[in-house]
Amino acid sequence: MTLSPTENIQLTIYDDLVRERGDVVAEAKRAAEHTQHQAAALLGSPDDAFAPWRYGTP
Repeated sequence: MTLSPTENIQLTIYDDLVRERGDVVAEAKRAAEHTQHQAAALLGSPDDAFAPWRYGTP
């Protein structure tokens, strides 16, 4: 894949920002996944809602 000069400049700018400030997009994704796992642990996952052992039946 060949990038146009504009695309190449944008990637370079993004790479510079990642080096200077960190990868905010990746950090936000990790934070969202962590929050989703915490919510599932506290509320129970939707798959568990229909599990027979939740209602005391074998």
